[in-house]
Amino acid sequence: MLASFLPTFLIGLREGLEAALVVGILVAYLSRVGRRDVLPRLWIGVGLAIALALIIGAVLTFGAYALTFEAQELIGGVLSLLAVGMVTWMIFWMQRTARTMKRALEGDLDRALAQGSLWAIVAIGFVSVAREGVETTLLLWSMVQSFGDAPAALVGALVGLAAAVVLGWLLSRGMLRIDLRVFFTWTGAFLVIVAAGVLAYAIHDLQEAGALPGPYTAAAPIDPVTGAVAVGWAGLPFGWAFDVSATIPPGGALAAVLQATVGFMPQMSWLQVIAWMLYIALVGGFFVRGVLRSRPPRRAAAPAGSSPAPVTPAERRSSEDPTTPAQQGAS
Repeated sequence: MLASFLPTFLIGLREGLEAALVVGILVAYLSRVGRRDVLPRLWIGVGLAIALALIIGAVLTFGAYALTFEAQELIGGVLSLLAVGMVTWMIFWMQRTARTMKRALEGDLDRALAQGSLWAIVAIGFVSVAREGVETTLLLWSMVQSFGDAPAALVGALVGLAAAVVLGWLLSRGMLRIDLRVFFTWTGAFLVIVAAGVLAYAIHDLQEAGALPGPYTAAAPIDPVTGAVAVGWAGLPFGWAFDVSATIPPGGALAAVLQATVGFMPQMSWLQVIAWMLYIALVGGFFVRGVLRSRPPRRAAAPAGSSPAPVTPAERRSSEDPTTPAQQGAS
Protein backbone atom coordinates (compact mmCIF):
# COMPACT_ATOMS: atom_id res chain seq x y z
CA MET A 1 0.00 0.00 0.00
CA LEU A 2 2.79 2.44 0.91
CA ALA A 3 4.47 1.78 -2.45
CA SER A 4 1.41 3.13 -4.27
CA PHE A 5 0.65 5.87 -1.72
CA LEU A 6 4.01 7.64 -1.53
CA PRO A 7 4.67 8.42 -5.23
CA THR A 8 1.17 9.78 -5.85
CA PHE A 9 1.37 11.75 -2.57
CA LEU A 10 4.57 13.46 -3.70
CA ILE A 11 3.10 14.19 -7.13
CA GLY A 12 -0.08 15.62 -5.62
CA LEU A 13 2.01 17.70 -3.19
CA ARG A 14 4.31 19.15 -5.84
CA GLU A 15 1.72 19.83 -8.52
CA GLY A 16 -0.81 21.09 -5.98
CA LEU A 17 1.76 23.41 -4.41
CA GLU A 18 2.62 24.85 -7.83
CA ALA A 19 -1.05 25.64 -8.43
CA ALA A 20 -1.48 26.98 -4.89
CA LEU A 21 1.49 29.33 -5.30
CA VAL A 22 0.15 30.64 -8.60
CA VAL A 23 -3.30 31.28 -7.12
CA GLY A 24 -1.67 32.86 -4.07
CA ILE A 25 0.26 35.30 -6.27
CA LEU A 26 -2.92 36.26 -8.14
CA VAL A 27 -4.99 36.73 -4.97
CA ALA A 28 -2.24 38.72 -3.24
CA TYR A 29 -1.84 41.07 -6.21
CA LEU A 30 -5.56 41.72 -6.57
CA SER A 31 -5.74 42.46 -2.84
CA ARG A 32 -2.72 44.76 -3.05
CA VAL A 33 -4.19 46.85 -5.88
CA GLY A 34 -7.58 47.07 -4.17
CA ARG A 35 -9.49 44.90 -6.64
CA ARG A 36 -10.83 42.20 -4.36
CA ASP A 37 -14.16 42.72 -6.10
CA VAL A 38 -12.93 40.58 -9.02
CA LEU A 39 -11.79 37.71 -6.81
CA PRO A 40 -15.05 35.78 -7.40
CA ARG A 41 -14.25 35.77 -11.12
CA LEU A 42 -10.80 34.40 -10.40
CA TRP A 43 -12.26 31.64 -8.23
CA ILE A 44 -14.73 30.76 -11.00
CA GLY A 45 -11.79 30.14 -13.32
CA VAL A 46 -10.01 28.05 -10.68
CA GLY A 47 -13.18 26.03 -10.09
CA LEU A 48 -13.62 25.40 -13.82
CA ALA A 49 -10.03 24.16 -14.05
CA ILE A 50 -10.58 21.74 -11.16
CA ALA A 51 -13.83 20.55 -12.76
CA LEU A 52 -12.01 19.94 -16.07
CA ALA A 53 -9.38 17.80 -14.33
CA LEU A 54 -12.09 15.78 -12.56
CA ILE A 55 -14.05 15.26 -15.78
CA ILE A 56 -10.94 14.07 -17.62
CA GLY A 57 -10.17 11.67 -14.78
CA ALA A 58 -13.73 10.30 -14.80
CA VAL A 59 -13.76 9.84 -18.57
CA LEU A 60 -10.42 8.02 -18.51
CA THR A 61 -11.48 5.81 -15.60
CA PHE A 62 -14.99 4.81 -16.68
CA GLY A 63 -14.84 5.30 -20.45
CA ALA A 64 -12.34 2.49 -20.97
CA TYR A 65 -14.73 -0.23 -19.80
CA ALA A 66 -16.56 -0.31 -23.16
CA LEU A 67 -13.34 -0.78 -25.16
CA THR A 68 -11.52 -3.94 -26.20
CA PHE A 69 -8.32 -4.92 -24.42
CA GLU A 70 -6.16 -3.79 -27.35
CA ALA A 71 -7.96 -0.44 -27.52
CA GLN A 72 -7.54 0.07 -23.78
CA GLU A 73 -3.82 -0.64 -23.99
CA LEU A 74 -3.41 1.63 -27.01
CA ILE A 75 -5.22 4.53 -25.38
CA GLY A 76 -3.37 3.93 -22.11
CA GLY A 77 -0.01 3.98 -23.88
CA VAL A 78 -0.77 7.15 -25.83
CA LEU A 79 -2.08 8.99 -22.76
CA SER A 80 0.95 7.89 -20.75
CA LEU A 81 3.20 9.31 -23.46
CA LEU A 82 1.20 12.55 -23.30
CA ALA A 83 1.60 12.62 -19.50
CA VAL A 84 5.36 12.14 -19.83
CA GLY A 85 5.53 14.98 -22.35
CA MET A 86 3.53 17.34 -20.12
CA VAL A 87 5.57 16.48 -17.02
CA THR A 88 8.83 16.99 -18.89
CA TRP A 89 7.65 20.34 -20.25
CA MET A 90 6.46 21.47 -16.80
CA ILE A 91 9.76 20.54 -15.12
CA PHE A 92 11.80 22.69 -17.48
CA TRP A 93 9.15 25.42 -17.63
CA MET A 94 9.43 25.77 -13.86
CA GLN A 95 13.21 25.98 -14.11
CA ARG A 96 13.07 28.71 -16.75
CA THR A 97 10.22 30.88 -15.51
CA ALA A 98 10.31 30.57 -11.71
CA ARG A 99 12.09 33.91 -11.36
CA THR A 100 9.76 35.77 -13.72
CA MET A 101 6.48 33.99 -12.96
CA LYS A 102 5.26 36.58 -10.47
CA ARG A 103 5.91 39.46 -12.86
CA ALA A 104 4.23 37.65 -15.76
CA LEU A 105 1.11 36.79 -13.75
CA GLU A 106 0.75 40.34 -12.47
CA GLY A 107 1.16 41.65 -16.02
CA ASP A 108 -1.67 39.38 -17.19
CA LEU A 109 -3.89 40.70 -14.40
CA ASP A 110 -3.05 44.32 -15.24
CA ARG A 111 -4.09 43.80 -18.85
CA ALA A 112 -7.29 42.01 -17.82
CA LEU A 113 -8.23 44.75 -15.34
CA ALA A 114 -7.55 47.43 -17.95
CA GLN A 115 -9.89 45.70 -20.39
CA GLY A 116 -12.57 45.35 -17.72
CA SER A 117 -13.54 41.95 -19.12
CA LEU A 118 -15.28 39.41 -16.90
CA TRP A 119 -13.99 36.50 -18.96
CA ALA A 120 -10.38 37.74 -18.96
CA ILE A 121 -10.12 37.26 -15.17
CA VAL A 122 -11.93 33.94 -15.38
CA ALA A 123 -9.54 32.81 -18.12
CA ILE A 124 -6.47 33.73 -16.06
CA GLY A 125 -7.72 31.67 -13.12
CA PHE A 126 -8.63 28.79 -15.41
CA VAL A 127 -5.36 28.67 -17.37
CA SER A 128 -3.21 29.12 -14.26
CA VAL A 129 -4.62 25.98 -12.63
CA ALA A 130 -5.67 23.91 -15.64
CA ARG A 131 -2.10 23.17 -16.68
CA GLU A 132 -1.23 21.54 -13.38
CA GLY A 133 -4.68 19.95 -13.12
CA VAL A 134 -4.64 18.19 -16.49
CA GLU A 135 -1.00 17.19 -16.10
CA THR A 136 -1.64 15.76 -12.62
CA THR A 137 -4.74 13.88 -13.80
CA LEU A 138 -2.93 12.23 -16.71
CA LEU A 139 0.13 11.35 -14.64
CA LEU A 140 -1.88 9.93 -11.74
CA TRP A 141 -4.11 7.96 -14.11
CA SER A 142 -1.06 6.45 -15.80
CA MET A 143 0.50 5.57 -12.44
CA VAL A 144 -2.72 4.00 -11.13
CA GLN A 145 -2.89 1.89 -14.29
CA SER A 146 0.66 0.65 -13.78
CA PHE A 147 0.45 0.13 -9.99
CA GLY A 148 -2.86 -1.69 -9.94
CA ASP A 149 -3.54 -0.51 -6.35
CA ALA A 150 -5.98 2.26 -7.26
CA PRO A 151 -7.38 3.03 -3.74
CA ALA A 152 -3.97 3.59 -2.13
CA ALA A 153 -2.74 5.63 -5.11
CA LEU A 154 -5.83 7.85 -5.12
CA VAL A 155 -5.65 8.37 -1.36
CA GLY A 156 -2.00 9.37 -1.70
CA ALA A 157 -2.85 11.91 -4.41
CA LEU A 158 -5.73 13.40 -2.39
CA VAL A 159 -3.61 13.69 0.76
CA GLY A 160 -0.83 15.31 -1.24
CA LEU A 161 -3.21 17.84 -2.80
CA ALA A 162 -4.73 18.62 0.61
CA ALA A 163 -1.28 19.15 2.09
CA ALA A 164 -0.40 21.43 -0.85
CA VAL A 165 -3.49 23.58 -0.21
CA VAL A 166 -2.58 23.94 3.47
CA LEU A 167 1.05 24.76 2.70
CA GLY A 168 0.03 27.25 0.02
CA TRP A 169 -2.31 29.00 2.46
CA LEU A 170 0.37 29.15 5.16
CA LEU A 171 2.91 30.53 2.68
CA SER A 172 0.49 33.18 1.41
CA ARG A 173 -0.16 34.29 4.99
CA GLY A 174 3.53 34.49 5.81
CA MET A 175 3.09 31.87 8.54
CA LEU A 176 5.51 29.44 6.92
CA ARG A 177 8.73 29.83 4.98
CA ILE A 178 10.12 27.07 2.78
CA ASP A 179 13.12 27.16 0.50
CA LEU A 180 11.07 26.39 -2.59
CA ARG A 181 14.19 26.26 -4.74
CA VAL A 182 15.32 23.19 -2.82
CA PHE A 183 11.79 21.76 -2.72
CA PHE A 184 11.23 21.99 -6.47
CA THR A 185 14.75 20.77 -7.23
CA TRP A 186 14.33 17.53 -5.28
CA THR A 187 10.74 16.92 -6.38
CA GLY A 188 11.75 17.74 -9.96
CA ALA A 189 14.45 15.07 -9.80
CA PHE A 190 11.86 12.64 -8.43
CA LEU A 191 9.49 13.50 -11.27
CA VAL A 192 12.20 12.78 -13.84
CA ILE A 193 12.52 9.25 -12.44
CA VAL A 194 8.76 8.79 -12.20
CA ALA A 195 8.27 10.02 -15.78
CA ALA A 196 10.91 7.55 -16.98
CA GLY A 197 8.92 4.75 -15.34
CA VAL A 198 5.66 5.98 -16.88
CA LEU A 199 7.41 6.08 -20.27
CA ALA A 200 8.54 2.47 -19.84
CA TYR A 201 5.01 1.42 -18.93
CA ALA A 202 3.65 3.32 -21.95
CA ILE A 203 5.97 1.29 -24.16
CA HIS A 204 4.65 -1.86 -22.46
CA ASP A 205 1.03 -0.86 -23.21
CA LEU A 206 1.79 -0.04 -26.83
CA GLN A 207 3.59 -3.36 -27.27
CA GLU A 208 0.63 -5.24 -25.79
CA ALA A 209 -1.67 -3.37 -28.16
CA GLY A 210 0.53 -4.34 -31.11
CA ALA A 211 1.31 -0.72 -31.95
CA LEU A 212 5.01 -1.33 -31.28
CA PRO A 213 6.99 -4.48 -32.01
CA GLY A 214 7.79 -6.48 -28.91
CA PRO A 215 7.41 -9.75 -27.02
CA TYR A 216 3.68 -9.85 -27.73
CA THR A 217 4.03 -9.58 -31.52
CA ALA A 218 5.38 -11.72 -34.34
CA ALA A 219 8.56 -9.61 -34.33
CA ALA A 220 9.68 -11.17 -31.04
CA PRO A 221 12.76 -13.42 -31.33
CA ILE A 222 12.13 -16.99 -30.15
CA ASP A 223 14.51 -19.04 -28.04
CA PRO A 224 15.15 -22.24 -30.06
CA VAL A 225 15.55 -24.31 -26.89
CA THR A 226 12.50 -23.26 -24.87
CA GLY A 227 10.30 -22.03 -27.70
CA ALA A 228 9.49 -18.93 -25.63
CA VAL A 229 10.38 -15.31 -26.34
CA ALA A 230 14.14 -14.89 -26.02
CA VAL A 231 15.55 -13.19 -22.92
CA GLY A 232 18.77 -11.18 -22.61
CA TRP A 233 21.09 -10.37 -25.48
CA ALA A 234 19.37 -13.02 -27.59
CA GLY A 235 16.13 -11.08 -27.24
CA LEU A 236 17.54 -7.83 -28.65
CA PRO A 237 15.79 -5.74 -29.92
CA PHE A 238 12.14 -6.89 -29.61
CA GLY A 239 12.37 -9.59 -26.94
CA TRP A 240 12.79 -9.48 -23.17
CA ALA A 241 15.79 -7.59 -21.81
CA PHE A 242 15.49 -9.54 -18.54
CA ASP A 243 13.03 -11.65 -16.61
CA VAL A 244 13.54 -11.91 -12.85
CA SER A 245 9.95 -12.88 -12.07
CA ALA A 246 11.15 -16.00 -10.26
CA THR A 247 13.25 -13.86 -7.89
CA ILE A 248 10.96 -10.82 -7.62
CA PRO A 249 7.31 -11.90 -7.93
CA PRO A 250 5.38 -9.37 -10.06
CA GLY A 251 2.60 -9.08 -7.47
CA GLY A 252 4.93 -8.83 -4.46
CA ALA A 253 5.74 -5.86 -2.26
CA LEU A 254 9.28 -5.44 -3.56
CA ALA A 255 8.09 -5.33 -7.17
CA ALA A 256 5.47 -2.73 -6.24
CA VAL A 257 8.03 -0.54 -4.46
CA LEU A 258 10.50 -0.72 -7.37
CA GLN A 259 7.85 0.01 -9.97
CA ALA A 260 6.44 2.92 -7.98
CA THR A 261 9.83 4.54 -7.40
CA VAL A 262 12.09 3.81 -10.38
CA GLY A 263 9.72 2.25 -12.91
CA PHE A 264 11.28 -1.22 -12.59
CA MET A 265 9.20 -4.24 -13.61
CA PRO A 266 10.35 -7.85 -13.02
CA GLN A 267 9.97 -8.50 -16.74
CA MET A 268 10.87 -5.72 -19.17
CA SER A 269 11.36 -5.64 -22.91
CA TRP A 270 14.39 -4.17 -24.61
CA LEU A 271 12.37 -1.21 -25.91
CA GLN A 272 11.23 -0.44 -22.36
CA VAL A 273 14.76 -0.55 -20.97
CA ILE A 274 16.19 1.53 -23.81
CA ALA A 275 13.44 4.15 -23.49
CA TRP A 276 13.96 4.35 -19.71
CA MET A 277 17.73 4.74 -20.01
CA LEU A 278 17.52 7.35 -22.77
CA TYR A 279 14.98 9.41 -20.84
CA ILE A 280 17.06 9.38 -17.65
CA ALA A 281 20.24 10.23 -19.56
CA LEU A 282 18.80 13.03 -21.71
CA VAL A 283 16.12 14.61 -19.52
CA GLY A 284 18.02 13.97 -16.30
CA GLY A 285 21.17 15.44 -17.80
CA PHE A 286 19.42 18.62 -18.95
CA PHE A 287 17.66 18.91 -15.59
CA VAL A 288 20.92 18.66 -13.63
CA ARG A 289 22.55 21.20 -15.94
CA GLY A 290 19.64 23.59 -15.35
CA VAL A 291 19.94 23.14 -11.58
CA LEU A 292 23.67 23.89 -11.68
CA ARG A 293 23.15 26.97 -13.84
CA SER A 294 20.45 28.35 -11.54
CA ARG A 295 22.64 28.21 -8.45
CA PRO A 296 23.62 31.67 -7.18
CA PRO A 297 27.34 32.37 -7.76
CA ARG A 298 29.58 31.94 -4.75
CA ARG A 299 31.50 35.05 -3.76
CA ALA A 300 35.25 34.63 -3.47
CA ALA A 301 36.75 35.40 -0.08
CA ALA A 302 38.43 38.82 0.05
CA PRO A 303 42.20 38.88 0.80
CA ALA A 304 43.21 39.75 4.33
CA GLY A 305 43.32 43.48 4.92
CA SER A 306 41.31 44.39 1.83
CA SER A 307 37.85 45.90 1.84
CA PRO A 308 35.00 43.59 0.84
CA ALA A 309 33.58 43.88 -2.66
CA PRO A 310 30.37 45.89 -2.95
CA VAL A 311 27.18 43.88 -2.70
CA THR A 312 24.63 44.41 -5.45
CA PRO A 313 20.94 44.89 -4.58
CA ALA A 314 20.09 41.53 -6.19
CA GLU A 315 22.72 39.75 -4.10
CA ARG A 316 21.51 41.53 -0.96
CA ARG A 317 17.93 40.38 -1.61
CA SER A 318 19.15 36.84 -2.26
CA SER A 319 21.11 36.70 0.99
CA GLU A 320 18.27 38.16 3.01
CA ASP A 321 15.67 35.80 1.55
CA PRO A 322 16.87 32.43 0.22
CA THR A 323 13.43 31.52 -1.08
CA THR A 324 12.39 31.56 -4.68
CA PRO A 325 10.50 34.50 -6.22
CA ALA A 326 7.42 32.28 -6.46
CA GLN A 327 7.30 32.15 -2.68
CA GLN A 328 8.05 35.88 -2.35
CA GLY A 329 5.07 36.64 -4.56
CA ALA A 330 2.80 34.40 -2.54
CA SER A 331 3.84 35.75 0.85
